[in-house]
Amino acid sequence: VSMAEKRPLKRALQARLHAIFERSVPFNRVLGLKVVSFDPANPRLRLDMRPELVGNPSRGILHGGVISAVLDVATGIAVGLALIERADPERIEFPDIGTIDLRVDYLRPGRGKHFVAGARVVRLGKRIAVAHMDMTDGEGEPIATGSAAYVVG
Repeated sequence: VSMAEKRPLKRALQARLHAIFERSVPFNRVLGLKVVSFDPANPRLRLDMRPELVGNPSRGILHGGVISAVLDVATGIAVGLALIERADPERIEFPDIGTIDLRVDYLRPGRGKHFVAGARVVRLGKRIAVAHMDMTDGEGEPIATGSAAYVVG
C-alpha cells in the first residue's frame, strides 16, 4: 500500500474517532470535550469552561472530578491510538479499553476560559497499558498531572 493510499484511511479513521469521542460518548458531550490533536505521541483535548463545571461556587474554579475525567479521556485516546497503530491496518476496530488505576496530582486551581489535556503512552503491553497525562489552563500553566493504567484487548 502506497503512502497516498494510507492517507485517506488515516483521515477516515480520524473522522471516525472524532465522531466516537465527541458525539458517541454521552459523558464527553456533557463535558463538551473537543479533540484538537490525534497526534499518536500526544493527543490533545480542549475543554471550555462553563458554569456547570465549577466545583466551588465561591472560587469559580473547575471541579476536580472534571479534571480527572478529562485526563482519563485524554489518556484513553492515547492508549486507543497506540493500539490502532499496532493493529493490522485492514482490520482496524475501536479498541476495548478500561481504566484500572488513575492517579491525579492537582497542581493549582483550574481557572480560565479553557483547558487543554494531553497524554502519552509509557508502556503498551498485551493486556495492560500505562500512560502519563497533563492538563493546562488557557495560558499554558499546568493545573494537573497524573498517570493511569488500563486493561486493553
